Amino acid sequence: MADLNIPEAPVIPGATHLHSGKVRDLYVLGSGDLLMVASDRISIFDYVLDTTIPDKGEILTRMSLWWFDQLADVVANHVISSEVPDVVRGRAVVCRRLEMYPVECVARGYLTGSGLLDYRATGEVCGVALPPGLEDGSRLDAAIFTPATKAALGDHDENVSYDAVVAEVGTPVAERLRELTLEVYARAEAVARERGIILADTKLEFGAVAVPVAGTEAGSEAGTEGEMVLGDEVLTPDSSRFWPADQWHPGSIQPSYDKQIVRNWALSPESGWDKASGQAPPPLPAEVVERTRARYVEAYELLTGERF
Repeated sequence: MADLNIPEAPVIPGATHLHSGKVRDLYVLGSGDLLMVASDRISIFDYVLDTTIPDKGEILTRMSLWWFDQLADVVANHVISSEVPDVVRGRAVVCRRLEMYPVECVARGYLTGSGLLDYRATGEVCGVALPPGLEDGSRLDAAIFTPATKAALGDHDENVSYDAVVAEVGTPVAERLRELTLEVYARAEAVARERGIILADTKLEFGAVAVPVAGTEAGSEAGTEGEMVLGDEVLTPDSSRFWPADQWHPGSIQPSYDKQIVRNWALSPESGWDKASGQAPPPLPAEVVERTRARYVEAYELLTGERF
């Protein structure tokens, strides 16, 4: 497990810190609802970098809220309100407490990343057989559900088969997770394509609406108890691969609206970092920070049509 080097979460009046991940800090409010805060942290190769990307947390939050609105008729989501304490205004949401399913729900419409590695090794991705001759960036005939395990913080998620999901959560839940994942992808892929962006793949997380904590108020409704709900973030550059549609060329690495700029720099001779060293990557140069921020802003503005 990598040493994540996550900084101490800020103190927020009226909220109790529960957990910090690579990017988000989670708190519980007196109502029993949760406060999810997106920081400006950035992680690569399971390391949280010392350098932050200005405005990244706000961009992720605003983009997720926009997508939740676009998907409202497809699936319920966990958001109750974006009215949050001033110290985290713009980069946090109040959300329902969910019992999260232990599955990373991934939809792929294009072949790349870990899916490409699996395909080259076996001709399959998560047990789904694909036709021969596909390349990096190839569009699939139909989007596929390629789940992964939820790894412990600092470990890698591991691609698994649909049968493994059935064994974990049962057939009815597995079927619904697959159905909703592909429905969300289909809607989002069409929306992005209209705006000149390819949604190559995306990772979603679902949960069931939990019973209110004893001794607290129920909070606002974001679904009925037991209903399957879309949680966490959705369709951001951190959870999805977005490519410029006019630059798509299968057989090569696609330019993307995400932190690939940071990964590329870290792996370059310029950084002086050895991925196999077991040491965290060095701080990012200002130029890499600026280009990364600009890429996140560009993705937000192209997708939503709003100025950041």
